[in-house]
Amino acid sequence: METKIKIPTELSEISLGDYQRFVDVSEKSNDDTFIFEKMVEIFCNIQLMEVIQIKWTDVQYIANKITQAFQKKPEFKNRFKIKDIEFGFIPSLEDISFGEFIDLQNNIDKIEDFHKAMAVMYRPIVESRKDKYLIEDYVSSANYAEVMKFAPADVALAAKVFFCDLQKELLSSTIIYLKDLMMKEDSESFRKEFSLQNNGVGIVQFMESQVEIYRNLEALQNCPYMTALPSYLLKSKSEISRIMRYNDN
Repeated sequence: METKIKIPTELSEISLGDYQRFVDVSEKSNDDTFIFEKMVEIFCNIQLMEVIQIKWTDVQYIANKITQAFQKKPEFKNRFKIKDIEFGFIPSLEDISFGEFIDLQNNIDKIEDFHKAMAVMYRPIVESRKDKYLIEDYVSSANYAEVMKFAPADVALAAKVFFCDLQKELLSSTIIYLKDLMMKEDSESFRKEFSLQNNGVGIVQFMESQVEIYRNLEALQNCPYMTALPSYLLKSKSEISRIMRYNDN
């Protein structure tokens, strides 16, 4: 029986939900052959029984094509559509509510919950004029979390990188601010603003911890897009080919 397969060659052709499913599989299994089969099943939207009937050389070809799509760095998009609904990125992150901030922080680093973070960052556009727009007021990530599983993977992964870059900038600014305050350590305003010693934590130790956090975050940012990918997709094309040849033997 001949099976027609549509191979996604761009991240825009893959949904966030499918990406999450594949990450879950790749992190739980050490069987390379099974991972390749699941890659074809999930991203080509066919049944596993159909994948098993495909020639192994064809599975190799399809897996390579899909992997190449994941190795392309996506561009940030502030607007995108899911069916007839257009979603827009939060116009001003400086004005986000405490609820938005907490929900975003709790879900931004967990791939399995990233659809919830997307429901915070992107909401339906209610008014639009040229490049400017207004989005729905935030109530809960639950309002659009399930819908966001249908968001294109390129939009989701680029948004994750964008937010991580923003976190890095904010942390850097905080460190500079703290350094300036340390120069005024003898001032009354400094002592009032930072009573950390009273809590058993010295300002110097606190500063050192912030610098360490910044360094760790900066190290991750050296390759921001790749940190958003499951480890299996970080394998080079030559490494994947080697695994395939090994399994073929």
